[in-house]
Amino acid sequence: MEIVQEGIDDVLMGLYPALLSQGAAAAGTRGGILEVLGVTLNIKNPLARVSRSQDRGKPFSALGELLWYLHGSDKLDFIEPYIPRYREDAEDGVIHGAYGPRFSAMRGDINQVANIIQMLTDNPSTKRAVIQLFDAGDVARRFKEVPCTTTMQFFVREGRLHLSVTMRSNDAYLGLPHDVFCFTMLQEMMARRLGHELGEYYHYVGSMHVYDGSVASMEAYVEEGWQRTWVMPPMPNGDPFAIAKDLIALEQRVRQGDKVIAADEFHDNYWADVLRLIQVYWASRSKSADFAEVERLRAEFHDEFFLTFLLRRRRMRERSAAPIIGATPDVA
Repeated sequence: MEIVQEGIDDVLMGLYPALLSQGAAAAGTRGGILEVLGVTLNIKNPLARVSRSQDRGKPFSALGELLWYLHGSDKLDFIEPYIPRYREDAEDGVIHGAYGPRFSAMRGDINQVANIIQMLTDNPSTKRAVIQLFDAGDVARRFKEVPCTTTMQFFVREGRLHLSVTMRSNDAYLGLPHDVFCFTMLQEMMARRLGHELGEYYHYVGSMHVYDGSVASMEAYVEEGWQRTWVMPPMPNGDPFAIAKDLIALEQRVRQGDKVIAADEFHDNYWADVLRLIQVYWASRSKSADFAEVERLRAEFHDEFFLTFLLRRRRMRERSAAPIIGATPDVA
């Protein structure tokens, strides 16, 4: 199965009906699944990485997961507030399959991201710019969680940076929207760091599936109908990996309750708005949500794209007395 579309909602509207109608029943790690083998997805515009659907648009939890990757952490306490279901995969407070250490300290001391940046700087046409996430040690013994992603390969062609991701397994409903967000953000960060334009995104999956418990929700998404392609503002020029270090440090301060003014931390509106999203999440995630702080942040947002999620989150939070939790991660 191959699906070529402009953005994430276009892809999902092609993938979900096909999975529901053509998927074969099989046994998954966490229950029954409908499965299609050998799926290829091509997103022509990786900026269209966030769904407009009320249910599949999950920027808060996806952003939390991206920061977890960039932090190089495998600790449950970092990611659990964004994605509580990770606790099911933790072993002594650690997620064995976490991507962060594999990006920055594979086999103890290999910084794959830094190596790829250097390789593409020295030889932009190389076909060796591969990040390996699945390791031979993952099958040496049984872990609760191992990476669903096997490799990420970067290509510079005609001044554009393309990304090809290969996955052994992908939950089409719970995992795929998160994966597309995180991986295309990394793709854009790499493009900005190298000074190239953003290219296309390719996503290859061995087992594309949906768990039985998500089938009704997937059907509801399809019934909701096609969503107009929604494009995230482009990332500003510069070195986003350096900015990410500051963003992670600020996230730690925000989760501890420190007062942070985004405009004082980032002069660029894009990164200030990203920080404001983080602040909105932490201000509104508990039963004692600080709506005064949310209102202050609402007045500060620069781009309507980011502001839309703040308004949606407030409406959801006001309708529920329970905390809003993020989407679950990709599961095998």
